[in-house]
Amino acid sequence: MAVPFFCRSPGRVGPILWLPPLPGLGAGAALPGARFRHLRAPRADVASLLTGRGPADMTWQRFRSDRAMTGKPFRSYIICTVPRSGSTLLCGLLATTGVAGDPDSHFHAPSLEGWLTDHDLKRADFASDRDAVRAVFEAALMRGRGDTTMFGLRMQRGSFDFFMEQLKLLVPGEMSDAERIEAAFGPTLFIHLSRPDRLDQAISRLRAEQTGLWHRNADGSELERLAPPQEPRYDAAAIRRHMAAQEALDAAWEGWFRQEGLNPLRITYDALSTGPQQVLAQVLSALDFDPAQARSVVPPTAKLADALSREWRCRFESET
Repeated sequence: MAVPFFCRSPGRVGPILWLPPLPGLGAGAALPGARFRHLRAPRADVASLLTGRGPADMTWQRFRSDRAMTGKPFRSYIICTVPRSGSTLLCGLLATTGVAGDPDSHFHAPSLEGWLTDHDLKRADFASDRDAVRAVFEAALMRGRGDTTMFGLRMQRGSFDFFMEQLKLLVPGEMSDAERIEAAFGPTLFIHLSRPDRLDQAISRLRAEQTGLWHRNADGSELERLAPPQEPRYDAAAIRRHMAAQEALDAAWEGWFRQEGLNPLRITYDALSTGPQQVLAQVLSALDFDPAQARSVVPPTAKLADALSREWRCRFESET
């Protein structure tokens, strides 16, 4: 029988993930280091479990409306984005608050082997792919919550389709993607972080790929390097390819929002980079946290764009 994982902490009690129990973990058992327990319940009760009210057969559309009207707290949020949109800054800001989880790309590589490696798990330890996927989701939930009761997740569009395929193994049945996500993670705030300036975004992507440096800390030290240092070189064709690719990825997110009938919280790179504390306050308020907590948060990352980035932009615009 399936059981939902429940988080127990002052002011926030609700399902975190609806999964069959792992071998050796029955109802009431706890994972090492976790602060949640299992409550045995039939799958049909998921809607009433999440809302705490209403019949089990209430529709998900009504569930989302009821939640909005009653102020039912979110249990999770997903930052829907594409590369070079400012998501590392937003994740860092949210993590620094100490209340909004530890958002990151907890399901980044679109492969089970990549997931297992990222979470320090071994395929040989599981009897089936489904068991392995279940273990990944449990590890991701603990990592994404940190020491809080809120689960934070950054989702790059290129990783999303594989993520949904694997989630369907754990939460089967006829339902929409948004319903499946909320069945797994509880009431979820969807955030769309985008960068409308495709040219700046493409130049940022190209320079990161060429130099190997993807992010810097606020003090100027390297935060994320994926390749040995190399000199950047202007490449108009590569810039055009990145512009088209980023446009397609964002269009895919927009199509998915329409398909699911979602109205996400929308944030732009420009707003985030020029007013990080204001944007953080907006997200905290949407999650029903005190937005005043944003005042003391210092942006953890530094912008990489510089005079060379501006030079490339001027050159590209003059050539096209």
